[in-house]
This record gives sequence, C-alpha cells and structure tokens, in this order.
Amino acid sequence: MKPVILNFPKIQDPRGNLTFLQHKDQIPFEIQRIFWTYDVPGGEIRGGHAYFNQKEIIVALSGSFDVVVTNDDGSTDTFSLNRSYYGLYLPAKTWRHIENFSTNSLALHISSDPFSKDDYIRDFEEFKTLKNV
Repeated sequence: MKPVILNFPKIQDPRGNLTFLQHKDQIPFEIQRIFWTYDVPGGEIRGGHAYFNQKEIIVALSGSFDVVVTNDDGSTDTFSLNRSYYGLYLPAKTWRHIENFSTNSLALHISSDPFSKDDYIRDFEEFKTLKNV
C-alpha cells in the first residue's frame, strides 16, 4: 500500500467544528501509541527515517507542514497537511521527513506499534536496499 490521505468525519456546527477518530472505522490498524510534535523551530526538519513494521497516520491539528515521502522508485511526493479533518497514512517501510512547519503547528502521530528504537530505519542507504530503490 502507498501513502494515502484519509478523510475523517467533519461535523460542522456554528459553535465550532468537531472531528473524531474511531479504530476500525477510520484507522487501518490498532492504535498502540500516540505522540505529537510541536514548537519546531523555523527551518528545522523532523523525521528522516522509516520503520520496519510500524504504520502511522500524521494529522496537522494546528498550523501546517509538509510530509515528504520517498517512493519505491526513488521519486518523492509531498503531502501538505493543513486541516485537522484529514491525515496522511504511512505504511511500514515508508521513508519520510517533515518540513515547512508553520508557526504554532502541532502534528499528531498515531502509530500501530509501541516505541522501539529497533524498528527505526535511520540510514537511507539501508532503506534503499530494503525497498530496492
């Protein structure tokens, strides 16, 4: 499976909108970990890795940022996240980095696995051999 944007329900109300997530209905894996990144200084890049097993959804809860994904053929796709009612699904073995954080951006990461340093692929050359890039 390739990275794909998932649309989440958006319930509009004059008092403010509401979006929710429910496992099995909107998320293609059982949630094992949730974390968020914030206060990223201007010009900084987060990520720069892939996971052996972990699947992830990234949501821009506030502000905006770009997720740059390296595809199997070595090309890249940029996903601009700036709405809290959709998220980017990243399957395992997807190389990514996040850049262009706006001021006060907040990125929610929903993961299929608990944290494990052994699940990270941090060397792009190793990643290329795994993916035959």
